[in-house]
Amino acid sequence: MNPLSGVLGESWRTYRAHAAHLITIAAGIFLVAAVLEGLLYLGNHVVGSILGALIGFVAAFLVQAALVKAAQDVRDGRVDLSIGETVSAAWQVFWPVAGASILAGLAIVIGLFLLIVPGLFLITIWAVIVPAIVIERARVFSSFGRSQQLVKGNGWNVFGILIITFLILFAVQLILGLILSALPTELSNAISTVVAGALISPFQALVVTTIYFRLIGVESGTAPAQPQWPGGDPPYPQQPGSPSGQPPYPQPGSPSGQPPYPPQPGSPSGQPPYPQPGSPSGQPPYPPQPGSPGGDPPYPPAPGSPAT
Repeated sequence: MNPLSGVLGESWRTYRAHAAHLITIAAGIFLVAAVLEGLLYLGNHVVGSILGALIGFVAAFLVQAALVKAAQDVRDGRVDLSIGETVSAAWQVFWPVAGASILAGLAIVIGLFLLIVPGLFLITIWAVIVPAIVIERARVFSSFGRSQQLVKGNGWNVFGILIITFLILFAVQLILGLILSALPTELSNAISTVVAGALISPFQALVVTTIYFRLIGVESGTAPAQPQWPGGDPPYPQQPGSPSGQPPYPQPGSPSGQPPYPPQPGSPSGQPPYPQPGSPSGQPPYPPQPGSPGGDPPYPPAPGSPAT
């Protein structure tokens, strides 16, 4: 069984259930960064552009860390950390996240530029670097090995999910770009950065974090981990004698998937009360009658014949 089955569906359910919380985190950080970039650009075009680019990078890395922390927080279906607490926790791992992201980005770009395949390979094995740093507090260089360790054995599954996620996010950005195409370029770029980042980044973080927790389940031997169902249908409660999270049948002593018959006197427990001893298989026995063999009904004497 594929331990990553249903990752996109689970991520989407979590996104819908906690959209306001997740979008507020991303939009708040991107909006502050956009305002600072605009002010710096108005003051001095050259210096403002350089500093604005740096602010943009800081915002992107901070959003990554904050949304992974938020995704971890809401896995139980509740928001336990406030927005301020989430951003504060993200700041504590900002530099490791930034360092690992920059190194991974450079290596992936070089791999894609050279032969494409090495870049795709690196994207796959380093898919959960940020969750490893945010959740496990892994160091910059150890996060690469930790991610590869978790992905090992599920590389194709991870790669497939990443490709589908990329196509979804690309389509959303394309639609948004068409909507904003009538605006001036500078304004369109600013709005696109804030709006697209606020809408897309949470889903991307949820997908990566869900992959991480599923792979943790594989590593601990408990995979596939039972998916969370925020805003959706809850799993079946565990019943005695049934697999966890499955409906409570089959029951012991019953054919698979069929309810057990109540035990009858003279019949095996849980089976219908026939056949009985002394009767043809599958037929109910006739009660013994005086003057007749047990179980067979007596025929009435015919006129002119001796009584039996």
